[in-house]
Amino acid sequence: MSMQTQSVNIGGFLVGAREPFIIAELSGNHGQDLSLAMQMIDEAAKAGAHAIKLQTYTADSMTLDVASDEFLIKEKDSLWHGESLHKLYAKAATPYEWHQQLFDHAKSLGMLAFSSPFDEAAVDFLDELGVPCFKIASFELTDIPLIRAAASKGKPLIMSTGMATLSEIEEAVKTAKQAGCDDIVLLKCTSTYPASPENTNLNTIPHLRDAFRCQVGLSDHTAGIGVSVASVALGASVIEKHFVLDRNAGGVDAAFSIEPTELKSLVEESKRAWQAMGQVTYGGSQAEEKSKQYRRSIYVAEDIKKGQRLSKENLRVVRPAFGLAPKHLDVVLGQVAACDLKKGTPLNWQHITES
Repeated sequence: MSMQTQSVNIGGFLVGAREPFIIAELSGNHGQDLSLAMQMIDEAAKAGAHAIKLQTYTADSMTLDVASDEFLIKEKDSLWHGESLHKLYAKAATPYEWHQQLFDHAKSLGMLAFSSPFDEAAVDFLDELGVPCFKIASFELTDIPLIRAAASKGKPLIMSTGMATLSEIEEAVKTAKQAGCDDIVLLKCTSTYPASPENTNLNTIPHLRDAFRCQVGLSDHTAGIGVSVASVALGASVIEKHFVLDRNAGGVDAAFSIEPTELKSLVEESKRAWQAMGQVTYGGSQAEEKSKQYRRSIYVAEDIKKGQRLSKENLRVVRPAFGLAPKHLDVVLGQVAACDLKKGTPLNWQHITES
């Protein structure tokens, strides 16, 4: 990783200076059941997530209620094939009147809570609730007025980059900075649901960081946690995963969401991966010093009398490492013992007389 980037303070969590910031995305998996949404927050907190995230929209702020093919999901491999956009968003939306209660509940459990606004009115609404940051979804990365509105609030901005070209990302970042936001986190994202590991291209992460000199992360729609943990080795300081209590119970995003046990593993394993990165080092760490005694060295394998020649029969290269290094074996073979040597003696130069 070739370039240091400044950490971003999101509600007291220093992104880039600590373990990866893990976001549990509730999306519409609550099925518009408030008690289920509250339970999801409980389980996310137990799993150790640092934040929960909502999506703040109404069906009317997302699309038009029009009965034409343009407003239908026609891709046969889509989880939502045949749905009208308006009906899908209507059943997936998080009611605005829930936001304060859900945010307060998350905060009471030690987590941060924020949301993705999908129009400028949602930005104002969330700002009034005191969110610590805003998240721009991949499909909204080209909505320059929305980015300008969110960036103008003086809070960090997390932006997903699914489908975006380098120039589109550049325009979004430039817009945010011109509106007064310098605390930007960009998330590598693949905008398929679910996404495949083969289509994730994690090597984009360090390039994204170096190109825009900001913190980077991953919005991960693949199954399991392997891809997310791998992203940490490439510099991801934020990981966002959709969350569900039970995939088998359903939910609009359940098929590519992780369950509580997986979220707990993600928190633990991403932290381990982050801790393991360290620095370029050779020669062993300080913690390994004691282990060096268990390398191999030359030992007396049979009792040897003074004046007796040293041979492969009475010397062995074995563990531990208190004798001469194995590289000296060819030198000492054929030499003469300078004194009596008992079996188990680590051979040293004072034990040898040249023949």
